[in-house]
Amino acid sequence: MNGITGRMGYRQHLLRSILAIRDDGGVALPNGDRLQVEPVLVGRNAEKLAKIAKDHAVADWTTDLSAALADDSASVYFDAQVTSGRKDAILAAMARGKHIFTEKPIAETVADGIELVEAAEAAGVTTGVVHDKLYLPGLLKLKRLIDSGFFGRILSVRGEFGYWVFEGDIIPAQRPSWNYRAEDGGGMVLDMFCHWNYVMENLFGRVEAVTAKAVTHIPERWDEQGNKYTATADDAAYGIFELEGGIIAQINSSWAVRVDRGELVEFQVDGTHGSAVAGLFGCRIQHRVRTPKPVWNPDLPTDQDFRAQWEQVPDNTEFTNGFRAQWEQFLTDLDAGRPHPYDLAAGVRGLQLVDAGLQSSNEGRRVEIQQFGGAA
Repeated sequence: MNGITGRMGYRQHLLRSILAIRDDGGVALPNGDRLQVEPVLVGRNAEKLAKIAKDHAVADWTTDLSAALADDSASVYFDAQVTSGRKDAILAAMARGKHIFTEKPIAETVADGIELVEAAEAAGVTTGVVHDKLYLPGLLKLKRLIDSGFFGRILSVRGEFGYWVFEGDIIPAQRPSWNYRAEDGGGMVLDMFCHWNYVMENLFGRVEAVTAKAVTHIPERWDEQGNKYTATADDAAYGIFELEGGIIAQINSSWAVRVDRGELVEFQVDGTHGSAVAGLFGCRIQHRVRTPKPVWNPDLPTDQDFRAQWEQVPDNTEFTNGFRAQWEQFLTDLDAGRPHPYDLAAGVRGLQLVDAGLQSSNEGRRVEIQQFGGAA
């Protein structure tokens, strides 16, 4: 596990996924057996690695990636380091026959992503890319609604994501400073369009065209040492996505917005027979037979509580941590010798949407996309 001293690598992938699986006795397989896991921690900071290993009873850690990859007992390589270091490390891991599970974006460019796909095919290894939002309770409920035909014909999707990330001068920023420097791999489009691509293609349909605007609302920020720096990366992105089947999706993503919604991300889906608003955990619905009939009247205050007219989808199943759920699916697929559905080719499609979004923003026009790989 490379890059687990970072926020996501440590909290979600190590603590809440791999160590949780280990401490529960492994992944339960369909035949009743259990597949146990034991991490090898890799990173650049020996002091941090040693502390994490001691705190969580992990026997093996190293700052030498080559040495870790030479260990034949570790069959999976996981990457959560900065994007700029990801491609070379994954290629090195595949050269040693390691199966790959990685954070996204999988590389800095589409060409680099395709190189990874081709290398994986040549090496004959199984690959997986983190698609954590598909495993969120709110989106799992939304998927259930879609599969049941609740919406009828889906017309549109509207997404709102983000919150106010403090500049760092008066109150410390709650995200790392590199996120706001393009030269270090930061940027809202690069960060979030990879997510939106897999959400859209797995729930509603593949993206066929995009019109986007990426902006830097906050031009100056303060880093972890209190030093002022110029924010060179976009901190907000506004996109219109045309999906197969004629569905139109609009998604606003911003680190410079104050939240006036139920959750930090919400997707409203409108169809001919019903609508839903899904967040991280909740999912509210309104069917056509329960749809009110508002009338526009600017002369009188409305007497309707519109939000009270929606119903909450119940938590009638047990939901686990989304990162852990995908780890368990990936490891189960690996054990069964079958491909993981969210592979490096899916990661390339995310990068294609990033490129198209930035091109649209820079050139001020709609950009069509010929997406890489077979059917999702």
